[in-house]
Amino acid sequence: MTISVGDTIPDVTMVKATPQGPQQIQSGEYFKGRKVALFSVPGAFTPTCSAKHLPGYVDKAGDLKAKGVDDIACTAVNDAFVMNAWNDTAGSEEITMLADGNGEFVEAIGLTMDGSGYGMGQRGQRFSMVVNDGKVEQLNVEDQGDFKVSSAEHMLGQL
Repeated sequence: MTISVGDTIPDVTMVKATPQGPQQIQSGEYFKGRKVALFSVPGAFTPTCSAKHLPGYVDKAGDLKAKGVDDIACTAVNDAFVMNAWNDTAGSEEITMLADGNGEFVEAIGLTMDGSGYGMGQRGQRFSMVVNDGKVEQLNVEDQGDFKVSSAEHMLGQL
């Protein structure tokens, strides 16, 4: 079942990419008590993700925070080392990278996709959501191959 507006984020183990190395966190704890703009990409360093998705959130980080967002997080079915390297090359300190290396988070929220036709295996769909104190306030899931409703600009219009 796909997560919906009003649902609580499931509590699964994710890995926060930090300069000091991977740090395991529980998603339920991470989203508790604050407003988070979360976006998901099929993979770090992939074309649309690197050219548009992450840069949009980097560019709009100040605007999102001015609208009450406490943290901006990116997740992908990649390991924490890849997520950290991607943030080092294309991101910013304003973006928290949450590695979902085993795909447990996207599976728990029902937003997986099969990227095996591209040699990527099981991945997370491209989406964004606003999570307030662990509850989904906004959910924007892209159609396959699209990049519209999960952008930072679209999210700004929702806040």
